[in-house]
Amino acid sequence: MQNLSKSIFGELNETPYWYAISTRARHEKKVNQRLLEKQIQSYLPVQKTHRKWSDRYKLVEEPLFSCYVFVRIALKDRLPVLQTDGVVRLVTFNGIPATIPEEQLNAIRTVSEKMEQVQKIDYLTPGKKVEVVQGDLKGLQGILVAVKNSHRLVLQIDSIKQAIAVDIDYRDVRVINEPVVDSAIKYDRLAKKFYRQL
Repeated sequence: MQNLSKSIFGELNETPYWYAISTRARHEKKVNQRLLEKQIQSYLPVQKTHRKWSDRYKLVEEPLFSCYVFVRIALKDRLPVLQTDGVVRLVTFNGIPATIPEEQLNAIRTVSEKMEQVQKIDYLTPGKKVEVVQGDLKGLQGILVAVKNSHRLVLQIDSIKQAIAVDIDYRDVRVINEPVVDSAIKYDRLAKKFYRQL
């Protein structure tokens, strides 16, 4: 395992990859500008949105992902990035800096540049607790059991102490930031129980 980590870090040290860096709140544009001034390849996806000022609406550009900027570096060159004012840290997964495939960055770039309106939604994964925020079921909370496809999800409603599965449009729910499923075994049982009822 130690040799594997060394080989991974060895390649990441020498080869440039895209990484996400987290920034202080509302510092994304400043961080991106400072990185570019340091000749570091960086990318800040933005979305155009209408903002209400005192007397009118104005079209402004806002970061698509709050508190994140992307950089393309070899890890041996990360120090100037981390020393940039406004940068908090390099995003890691299990202690290893998380690389982002070029295709994903290109897809984000294409969408943010060519689409007039892009709506960021909660990252929905099974096992998360969610709340219905609009429609007839507004206010109900439950555990997200399955994402059926890109437009629909199946939600288990637990407020009446019954296992009820309903189809809800993903735009009608928001993730509640509190742990519900505290183990993979518990979630696995929950999912199996749900699928037996279909």
